[in-house]
Amino acid sequence: MSIDLTTIWAFIIAFGIFAYVVMDGFDLGIGILFPAFQPGEGRNRAMNSIAPFWDGNETWLVLGGGGLFAAFPLAYAIILPATYPLIIAMLLGLVFRGVAFEYRWRDEAHRPFWDMAFMGGSLLAALSQGMVLGALLQGITVEGRAYAGSWFDWLTPYTLLTGLGTVAGYALLGACWLVWRLEDDLQEKARRLALRAGLATAGLMGAVSLYNLALRPEYAERWLTAPEVYWAAPVPILTAIVAIFLWRSLKGKAESAPFWLSLGLFFLGMLGLGVTIWPNVVPPDVTIWDAAAPYRSQVFMLVGVAITMPLIIGYTAWAYWVFRGKVGKDGYH
Repeated sequence: MSIDLTTIWAFIIAFGIFAYVVMDGFDLGIGILFPAFQPGEGRNRAMNSIAPFWDGNETWLVLGGGGLFAAFPLAYAIILPATYPLIIAMLLGLVFRGVAFEYRWRDEAHRPFWDMAFMGGSLLAALSQGMVLGALLQGITVEGRAYAGSWFDWLTPYTLLTGLGTVAGYALLGACWLVWRLEDDLQEKARRLALRAGLATAGLMGAVSLYNLALRPEYAERWLTAPEVYWAAPVPILTAIVAIFLWRSLKGKAESAPFWLSLGLFFLGMLGLGVTIWPNVVPPDVTIWDAAAPYRSQVFMLVGVAITMPLIIGYTAWAYWVFRGKVGKDGYH
C-alpha cells in the first residue's frame, strides 16, 4: 500500500496555517481593538493577557511558510512574486507590532506612539494576510511554471473584501479571548466588542462565500452541483449553527465558550476554503502534486516534522496551562 506523502504534507501545511491564524489571530485582534480601550489600565490588562503567548504564537507562521517552501517549492515560487507587496506589508506590520509590544513598557514618555504602532502594525498584518488569501483564491496567472502577472494583480475588490473579513475575524478572536481572560467592566466591554465583531465577521464570511460562486466557474460547480454539493453542504450549515451558539454565548454569561466557538468558526471557514480549491495549491491550475518536492525530500522532512511538531505543541500547551488564569486589576495572571 503506497502512501501519498504529498497529501499528508498538504494537511501538515494546512494545520500549521490554521494554528497560526487562530493563535496569532487573537493577539492581532487585540491590537485591532486597542483603540476601544482607554489608555492605562484597560490597555495594559488587554496586552498583559497575551504577553506570555504572542511571540510563541508566531512559531506557526514559520512552520507554515517554511513548510510551504520545503514541501511545495513551486507553489512558494509562484505565490510570493504574486503577493510581494502584501508579504512585505505583513512583515512590516508584525515588526512594528513586536517592537511596540516591548517598548511601550520601557519608554513611557512615548507610550502613545508605541500604542499607535501596536494598533497600526496589527491592523496592517491582518489586512495583508486576508488579502494574500484573496489573491490566492481569485487565481494567479502562471506561464511555464512561473508567475506571469503584474505587480498589482492582487489588488481587487475581492481581495479587499477578504482582507476586511480577516480583520473582523481577528477582532472577534481577540474580543472573545478578552471575555475569557479579563473580568469586571473590561470583560463586559470585550463582550460588547465581540458581538459587533461577530456580526461583521458573519456578514463578511457570507459576502466572500457568495462572491466565490461568481469568482470562478469551478468554484460554483464545486458548491452547487451534485455529487460535490453533498460533501460541501454540511460546511455552511455547521457554520450557521456555530455562529448561532457563539451569539447566544456572548449574549449570556459564558466566558470561555465564545473563544472556542470562534475557533470553530475559523476552522469551518478554512474547511470551506479547502473544499473550494482542493486539490489546487495555486488556483486555477497548479495542484499539490504539480508543486510537490521530490518524494525523498518529503520523507526526509517528514522525519523532522514528526520530531519537532510534538515539541512545539507541547511547549505551547504548557505555556497556555501555566498562564491559564485571568488578568486582574494588578495586571498579572
